[in-house]
Parts: sequence; structure tokens; C-alpha cells
Amino acid sequence: MDPNREAMLEILRFLNQAEFEFSREDEKGLELPEIAFRMQGHWTVREGRVRVPPLVALLERNQMVRRFPPVVYSWTRQRNVSNRYRVTAQGKAFLMTALDKDDRVP
Repeated sequence: MDPNREAMLEILRFLNQAEFEFSREDEKGLELPEIAFRMQGHWTVREGRVRVPPLVALLERNQMVRRFPPVVYSWTRQRNVSNRYRVTAQGKAFLMTALDKDDRVP
């Protein structure tokens, strides 16, 4: 298993799930610290094989995630929000292809 690929699939999965966590369109997505926090339990991060920020940047360069500017205040999070990342259609397609190919949920 390639740790980078496994971690990227997990990040895409988290971002896909986050689409349904927030009701307001301008609050959807996860901030980089939120992604890193959710990834703490993943074996690739736990074993120190990958770092989350470079992987998110790579996903963004490959147009699998998109960065959105900060909103002034998020009522859901009860704080000011910085840049948020959301999975794109291309990222969802990659995730679905990987799930179909591996026949498992990452």
C-alpha cells in the first residue's frame, strides 16, 4: 500500500463527508487544522509516513480539492473560520474509482 495514496483517499473521504455536516453553503468544507485533526488516527499519519499539509496542497494542485476563502464568522463552529477545503467533482470521481477498484472503504 502506498501511504500517500491511502492518506489522500482518506482526506477526500473526510471532505466528502463534510459536505453534509454544515447546512450553510459558505461554511461547508474543512480547514487544514480540521483535516489534520481527523487524520491523526489514520495509520499513515500515526506512523509518521505522511504529512497532511503537503498532501492537501497536492490534491489542490491536481484539482481534486478546492480552497475557499474565509468566512467572517461560522455559527456552526462558533468562531471565525480560515480557508476551507472542499472536494471537487474530480476528487469525488477519483474517490469512487478507488473504492470500486479496491472494493473497500478506505
